[in-house]
Amino acid sequence: MFDELSGKLDFVLAQFRARGLLTEAMVRDGLREVRRVLLEADVNFAVTRSFLDRVQERALGEAVLKSVSPGQQVVKIVHDELAALLGDEAPTIRWASRPPTVVLVVGLQGSGKTTTAGKLARRFQREGREPMLAACDLYRPAAVEQLRTLAERVGVDFHGGDPGGDPVKVAVEAYRIAQDRKKAVLVVDTAGRLQVDEPMMEELRRIRAELSPSEILLVADAMTGQEAVRIAEGFDKALDLTGIILTKMDGDARGGAALSIRGVVGKPIKFIGTGEGLDDLDPADPRRLADRILQRGDVVGLVERAQRAFDVEETKKLEGKVLGSGRFTLEDFLTAISQVRKMGPFGDLMKMIPGVARLAPKTELDPKRIKHVEAIILSMTPDERRRPEILNGSRRARIAKGSGRSVAEVNRLLKQFKEMKKMMRQMKGMQGIQGMRGMSGLLPH
Repeated sequence: MFDELSGKLDFVLAQFRARGLLTEAMVRDGLREVRRVLLEADVNFAVTRSFLDRVQERALGEAVLKSVSPGQQVVKIVHDELAALLGDEAPTIRWASRPPTVVLVVGLQGSGKTTTAGKLARRFQREGREPMLAACDLYRPAAVEQLRTLAERVGVDFHGGDPGGDPVKVAVEAYRIAQDRKKAVLVVDTAGRLQVDEPMMEELRRIRAELSPSEILLVADAMTGQEAVRIAEGFDKALDLTGIILTKMDGDARGGAALSIRGVVGKPIKFIGTGEGLDDLDPADPRRLADRILQRGDVVGLVERAQRAFDVEETKKLEGKVLGSGRFTLEDFLTAISQVRKMGPFGDLMKMIPGVARLAPKTELDPKRIKHVEAIILSMTPDERRRPEILNGSRRARIAKGSGRSVAEVNRLLKQFKEMKKMMRQMKGMQGIQGMRGMSGLLPH
């Protein structure tokens, strides 16, 4: 997320950080480079100009230019203005005074609308608000079945209509069922089109009139850049959106839509889709997003992912082995890897740790390295995983052949695992599985 924009912006801002003295000319030259980076990331021209005007006005103030670290002050100003550009305050859901709260999900075909409806249901469920899903896209083949399948995966109630039926009638039926079953939230997936058209908007207006939704959330594809902004304008004009969900931010999106959409449409980005999994929907907290864009990490986001992904019982077992008996085996390490992989791509997780994205080369964050470690361990017998000391030369050669890795990589993994176990023994009495921090040291170089 924001990789290309982050890298280029960090390169420009590094020139500010490196200077002990800043002049007005230096600030103007540097901000011209920031302008170029933002426009290359497909940020709206008017939004870019307004953003830089605010940054320049603050950066050229006497308090900044004469401060002890003017470069750092300029970087902080850029951070603050990025957060303001994204909304400044963390977005929230408007809850109805009497349940169920209706969340109307709208958007074009191909934006990830139906999948996002499932992700929203999953998120509300985790928060302890029992949701129900309603399928009102009765035009696209298999749309109802897709949402039904998502409802089963999440484990929530579902109501859908028949192809060619009346979506408004289905929406009203779903609301009554949600009321009867005392559901906290009703997430309504509506029909999309290949482009914005009046029949589509009229249908959505009819559903809105019947259900009086607390939230009307547009699902927009971040990879379409400024087209996503124009689509948001069209939907907002017709429906008065309450917020936007940007999908496919884990792909090749340059970040322009995320930085432009609030400035142009005036509605907040409430969530960002970061992957295909049902848990891959993050709240669009402006300050945290600004931190990630400027490669400051996102520790809160990392903790949230860990809470969602880690199996509590399995984690307690691992903790007992690390801090209790100290009998942490390669089998246990394989379990630990599996837990971490549930949190998302390893490279993305490392970028959420402040400073790592700037210090570690991309090759060091290559997710293939974890797969290589897994392949090596899976090529061992259960006895070898529990007692790596029995691995002689012929066994190591067999493991290397079975995993498709070199004997040198097998030897390096075993050596580093031995060192990690030694470190764990020294950590007895400390709380938490801090030994897992050494996991990155086990990745083959």
